[in-house]
Amino acid sequence: MIQSADVREWRDRDVLDIEGHKIGILEAVYVDTTTDEPFMATVRTGLPTRHRLLFVPLDEAIAGPGYLKIRYAKSLVRKAPSIGTDDVLPATQEAAVFQHYGLTYEPGARGERQLARR
Repeated sequence: MIQSADVREWRDRDVLDIEGHKIGILEAVYVDTTTDEPFMATVRTGLPTRHRLLFVPLDEAIAGPGYLKIRYAKSLVRKAPSIGTDDVLPATQEAAVFQHYGLTYEPGARGERQLARR
């Protein structure tokens, strides 16, 4: 399992899919607010003048020298919900990220978000 103490070292690493194909560059890590453990990341993709950030789960991710390999195919990640490089994921769209990957979305008892950026 990936340790939350390692999160600061991941930024700007290449993100690879299950087959080793480069998806993009790791921009930020999001933790599960109930456990404070790394849960998702945003991956910067696109042309230099038109970047966007795609969300990808970190379950079963493998950190290597200069890369982070995830268990999802590049084609699935490319269709994931995204935001602009200066945007924030709206709370109303958080569930869509989970749904895209077939994950259960569980907001807090009082509607708190499940993800927090680190």
